[in-house]
Amino acid sequence: MMMMMEHLTTSDPAVDFPADHAVSMPTYVERAHLVVEDLPMVLAWYQRIMGLAALETSASGAVLGVAGRPLLTLTSAGNAARAPRNAPGLFHVAYLVPDRRELGRWLAHALDDGIRLQGASDHLVSEAIYLSDPEGNGVEVYRDRPRKEWTYHPHGTVEMKTLPLDLQALYDEARQDEWSGLAEGSTIGHIHLQVSHLPQADAFFRDLLRLDLMARYPGASFFATGKYHHHIAANIWNSRGAPKREGRMTGLREYTLRLRDPKNLTAISDRLEEAGIPVRREGDLHSLVDPWGIGLTLAA
Repeated sequence: MMMMMEHLTTSDPAVDFPADHAVSMPTYVERAHLVVEDLPMVLAWYQRIMGLAALETSASGAVLGVAGRPLLTLTSAGNAARAPRNAPGLFHVAYLVPDRRELGRWLAHALDDGIRLQGASDHLVSEAIYLSDPEGNGVEVYRDRPRKEWTYHPHGTVEMKTLPLDLQALYDEARQDEWSGLAEGSTIGHIHLQVSHLPQADAFFRDLLRLDLMARYPGASFFATGKYHHHIAANIWNSRGAPKREGRMTGLREYTLRLRDPKNLTAISDRLEEAGIPVRREGDLHSLVDPWGIGLTLAA
């Protein structure tokens, strides 16, 4: 099942996206892989609540996506143990919908289904809704505001805040026609991680992977390419000083970053190995385990 994430590919996943879209950037998040205890229950939830379609299934796992684009792999294992809340790993996987109307349509669907939301925020660059799947894996559903509405600082970072989002207005604006899943063009926009130490996160994502530091919150850093607000976030809000993940934990097993320039793949892998992080190179897929025990695949 570990290889399922490599079976379903697209020739150019960003071909139909605007030039400033999250997945049109030089490096972006392509997909994520969660280990779960109750596969049928979690799979049904992602299909019913998130509107992801099953692209590949077996007794021990499934690949889900939108319009044939694989986004999420779920697998189960008999020896999996529920990860503690403070373990490094996933804070949330963030699903980016095409526009505000689609965000409102998903909100209406979720509320009509009785889903309990955990929060909703206006981040200036985006509008976001937060919840968790049945095993506690964080989920964000969001839409980006047009980049012309973003404010960049002279040193290259982007202004982000956490302000209240008017869910009632968003719900009232939603079209009330039948909802049949996440709209075509929905992707993973970013992934937010729990880590043990922020300076270590800066060294890994900025210095080794060469992502730009786009913003800081107290206890969190946000990284991206192409001046996107963030493709990767890392926080220590629950996990400050926590030991590395154990291999049998539930939650985020690995995620994939897609690099548009193959030359960058070799350069990044070389830097990682020079820093003492082993990299398994198999053609245009290079895999490693990060400093917190999270799997990462670099693809070109």
